[in-house]
Amino acid sequence: MANQLSNRDSRPVVLYDGSCPLCSREIAHYRHRNNADSVCWIDASTDITSLTRLGIDQADAMSIFHVRDASGDWHTGVSAFVCLWSQLPAYAWLARLVQILKLTPILEWGYKHFLKWRSARKCTVEGSCS
Repeated sequence: MANQLSNRDSRPVVLYDGSCPLCSREIAHYRHRNNADSVCWIDASTDITSLTRLGIDQADAMSIFHVRDASGDWHTGVSAFVCLWSQLPAYAWLARLVQILKLTPILEWGYKHFLKWRSARKCTVEGSCS
């Protein structure tokens, strides 16, 4: 599963926070699915070179889940998950379900609450938000 991002890479790109244990476990799960090798997986906590190449600030990449689709358009939050799921045969049905039932707004609400919890937990555990 190659992770190297080339300047001409047209694969979907996933930016994830590898320093977050929960995020890392979830991404590891996706990376073991069929078709995962068609996605470029970038750990935003360590791969500054790829972030620079993509024109993404590390703080932005670490603050919310990002996916660039094969057309080069960026998606964040739940839309990014739907974009990723649509690339993985095991999850394509879930992407379609979220789209058909128009679940993105309610899932986005839940995701934003998760991000607040994650940020507060990171500050408490690491003491990095003083």
